[in-house]
Amino acid sequence: MPFLCVTVDVGRRAPEPFETLLFELGATSVTLLDAADDPVLEPAPGATPLWPTVQIRALFAQDADRTRIADALRPLLNDRVAIDFRDLEDRAWEREWLRDFKPMRFGRRLWICPGGQRVDATDAVCVELDPGLAFGTGTHPTTALCLEWLEARALDGRTIVDYGCGSGVLGIAALRLGAREVFAIDIDPQAELATRQNAARNGVDDRLVIGPPPAGTASVLVANILAGPLIELAASITRLVAPRGEIALSGILVGQAEAVTAAYRPWFDIGLEGCRDDWALLGGRRGV
Repeated sequence: MPFLCVTVDVGRRAPEPFETLLFELGATSVTLLDAADDPVLEPAPGATPLWPTVQIRALFAQDADRTRIADALRPLLNDRVAIDFRDLEDRAWEREWLRDFKPMRFGRRLWICPGGQRVDATDAVCVELDPGLAFGTGTHPTTALCLEWLEARALDGRTIVDYGCGSGVLGIAALRLGAREVFAIDIDPQAELATRQNAARNGVDDRLVIGPPPAGTASVLVANILAGPLIELAASITRLVAPRGEIALSGILVGQAEAVTAAYRPWFDIGLEGCRDDWALLGGRRGV
């Protein structure tokens, strides 16, 4: 079924009155967007931050009354703010971006491929990925750094923790590279679902467990989350890692690397191992 898409830049105005009004007018969904490319990288715990300037996009049935919508919105705006109306064909929007997702290589032989695509390299280790609604394809610099770090290690027979698993891409890559088992941890049920589905798709679901391992048993732990949670969870994450076990931490801006390093230094010989587009990866080994 086609939709009518209504878009308006509300600037620095509070978005709540617009959301309420649009739903009262019959919108089936209302989305808040960044109007000026001002990312919010790491909100405070419990905060619901917004960008300095906000764009609102609402979907209506195609036959919705455009004049009625514009007349209702106009008192909340000034006369210079445009209200954009556009017809949209119905699609599986959460999957639309996959049209531009192509096979990507990480390190010498690890490839992440969208469903149905293959690579010709004879030594290729391929992970077929459909992230669904969970984060993690390898396109983000932090995921790429983690994949390259894993590909450079001898993982045969090792127990891996994918902390903040998202789509499961890191844990599944580790299994395809020879790991014995992976424990995938995430607080988002959608991430757990995506990880299970992707593990089954790659034939490694019998070696992937959703949840933490017994304390002190992981020989490798990869955590691609954010600097704040990494610092807060340092002791908990450390307890999962075996003596002499390895750790890779990402989701960290270069300027945050020293603070994260300091949080793990009591247990790990740890330092900066890679950077890409202002993002960092820390690598370390736990003491005995």
